Amino acid sequence: MRVLAAIGAILAVIVFFIEKNLDSFYIFDTEHLHDLSKRAIAAHGNDTGAVMNYISTELRETKGISPYISTSDEWFFNNAGGAMGGMTVLHASITEYLIFFGTTVGTEGHTGRHTADDYFHILHGEQWAYAAGDFVPEVYETGSVHHLRRGTVKQYRMPDNCFALEYARGWIPPMLFFGNADGLSSTLDFPTLWRQTYVSGREMVGNLLLAKI
Repeated sequence: MRVLAAIGAILAVIVFFIEKNLDSFYIFDTEHLHDLSKRAIAAHGNDTGAVMNYISTELRETKGISPYISTSDEWFFNNAGGAMGGMTVLHASITEYLIFFGTTVGTEGHTGRHTADDYFHILHGEQWAYAAGDFVPEVYETGSVHHLRRGTVKQYRMPDNCFALEYARGWIPPMLFFGNADGLSSTLDFPTLWRQTYVSGREMVGNLLLAKI
């Protein structure tokens, strides 16, 4: 019991320290990601694949960021909050993740109530969002960004073909429970669940080895 208490105390100190200094661990700048997304759209319009390639290429060539960007372009499904789409991981660490997420057929669900701020940069199509008590939907068009603040929750819909660059900053590991819940409780698509868990874990561990929390 004493050993467990000591481990718990050490973890509590580590969490407290990181929480107080979260900003110092971030390597991505929200304004840069928004600007990069708009430049990619301006260069390639409705060619979503080319837009994504423009973004990933610049990130892999940007000083201070490139070592932490995945060189893999693996796509796999994600089911979370009742919504389904495809995703590929550009970066995953304890305090940040950056992914491409989207669908060609539309989807709808619960955003989740997260321990991180989420920035959803629309690269193609639209995302609609609804906060309880509102009577007019939030509509995020191509080139805009939907900022879901830490601890808040909304219903969202991607009514048709829609893809985004999604960036989250804060505590990322707790978000994985939400990301895996549908796979464990409804779809039971264990190969996809394993692929998502493996890729996310691989990137997090790889970045930890580079001293990126």
